[in-house]
Amino acid sequence: MHMDDLAWQARNFGGLAPRTVNLLLEHGHLEQVIQAAVERGEWFCADGAVKELCRTGEFERALTIIEPFAVTGWPTALWAKADILLAAGRSQEALDLACPDPADGTSKHEVHDFAGLLAKAGRVDEAVELLVPYIDGWWTLSVLVEITEGRDRDEQVLELIAPHADSARHAQGAQRWNHSFPNAQELQAQVLERAGRPDEAIRILGQDIAAHRYLTQNTLTAYAELLARHRRLEDLRELATGQNAHTVLGVYTDALRERGRADEAETVMREAIAADDWVGYRAWLSATLLQDGRLDDAIAVAEPGFGWSDCSNLLAPLAHSLLHHPEKLLYLLEHPSVVPHHDHEDFRHWWRSLALADAGRVDEAIAFAEAHPDPWSDPRIVKANLLSAAGHLDAAAAELRDLGTIEARKELCEVLVRQGLAAAAIAIHPTAAEQQAVQLNPEPPSLDENGYSLEPPF
Repeated sequence: MHMDDLAWQARNFGGLAPRTVNLLLEHGHLEQVIQAAVERGEWFCADGAVKELCRTGEFERALTIIEPFAVTGWPTALWAKADILLAAGRSQEALDLACPDPADGTSKHEVHDFAGLLAKAGRVDEAVELLVPYIDGWWTLSVLVEITEGRDRDEQVLELIAPHADSARHAQGAQRWNHSFPNAQELQAQVLERAGRPDEAIRILGQDIAAHRYLTQNTLTAYAELLARHRRLEDLRELATGQNAHTVLGVYTDALRERGRADEAETVMREAIAADDWVGYRAWLSATLLQDGRLDDAIAVAEPGFGWSDCSNLLAPLAHSLLHHPEKLLYLLEHPSVVPHHDHEDFRHWWRSLALADAGRVDEAIAFAEAHPDPWSDPRIVKANLLSAAGHLDAAAAELRDLGTIEARKELCEVLVRQGLAAAAIAIHPTAAEQQAVQLNPEPPSLDENGYSLEPPF
């Protein structure tokens, strides 16, 4: 096991990827995941296993598993070990392990992580003291606010934020667009609110918004959400019906719905669409109607935008919301108003095939997929995926075994897990070393029955 190999796994999701590890754990195969971590040096298996062991309080066993990875000196593994030690109540050992060495050229990321570890260990003053020299921009300021939440340090944090918030609200000209602390005002309001001073937060940030003394739309959104949390609906309505409507009208209508005024929220949004047919308004209303079980109404609202260049904001969210409701997804895709625009045709083909398979109509699904082949996937893997989605696991496994490629073996692993064959699944899955080798020397392209490549020519 070497640091470079582990780093490659992390970058490329090499070995058993997090999705596969999670599937194994969900099916109760912790011991097999541990075995893969130990015997194959699988980083994501080790990471998933130690998290599960820590969840159940088995810290010593978690340390045993992580140790071979940590001794390589790979920073990610060292931090994982430090987290285990901290969870086990061995905070000083955790801090000694993770403490940055100035001689190695400490990065800001390391400083942030170590400050967070100090705070978790209850040494908040040391964490703040460590961060203060590094407050030269929005990132460190955000970390400071995050690690001090609930630590009774709000007044100290407000003193540190104040000059940067003042600088941001008075930024002018070119300085306005490259200011180092564009989030300082919203962070100031956040800390005031959590310190029990929401009226002051609303007053200060409200004055900045009214005078246009802010740098990003995020600050405007933060102010709208602050008003919503504290039931200032009249102030929020006024903010949302002016020039800021695109940014905050959704916050206002969400607040109305949260207070049992769903009909009023729908009326407000329909009036906004009538006055300004903006895709964001249609996306909000369509998603909300779908959430309320009104599929026909959701389609009707979204339909005029399916042909727009940004129709992904309308069609894709509807389809994704219905992926586990095949009959409703088919209803959407077969609706006369739903026509492919702007490169959505391939997505619609996959959505339709998957919906057919989920509905038990696997032969139709396969025929449809074969009639509309996706150039980015091996069609035989697509067929196996559809068989698996329809619950025909034996047939899916047979298709994938015949292929034998790296990608097919990865897919086969998941099918075998679903069949309860965890050991066989892990054994068939390509190792990280195999995947690295294929990345350096790609497998030959898949060919059709005429000998032509099934891969895209670029």
